[in-house]
Amino acid sequence: MPKKNIREKLKSVTPSGKTDHSFFDLVHDVARQIPKGRVTSYGAIAAALGTKLSARMVGWAMNGAHKARPKVPAHRVVNRNGMLSGRHHFTPPEKMQALLEKEGIKVVDDTIVDFKKIFWDPASEL
Repeated sequence: MPKKNIREKLKSVTPSGKTDHSFFDLVHDVARQIPKGRVTSYGAIAAALGTKLSARMVGWAMNGAHKARPKVPAHRVVNRNGMLSGRHHFTPPEKMQALLEKEGIKVVDDTIVDFKKIFWDPASEL
């Protein structure tokens, strides 16, 4: 989803004063744009949505991503240091690493190798 559409969704308000789309939906929309073989962070998604202090809320959205349709590649979202901090929400926890490795991403000690090199910044990419 292009950045323009995300910003339009953030601005669309119903008569009740609530937005048409939940924050979680917006987070999932951004996560679906992460290319295979790349990763981003909770904070980068929050910043791209204009709420850079909401990294924990992005984490909560990723926690429930397994219920979202279309699918959300939650395994591509890690913490700001490249650590697989959300791995315990996968069943089994090793699944997050396995999914990343299937895409060619190397993980050692629950941390992405060359994190800065494969980091995808939604604020500049969308």
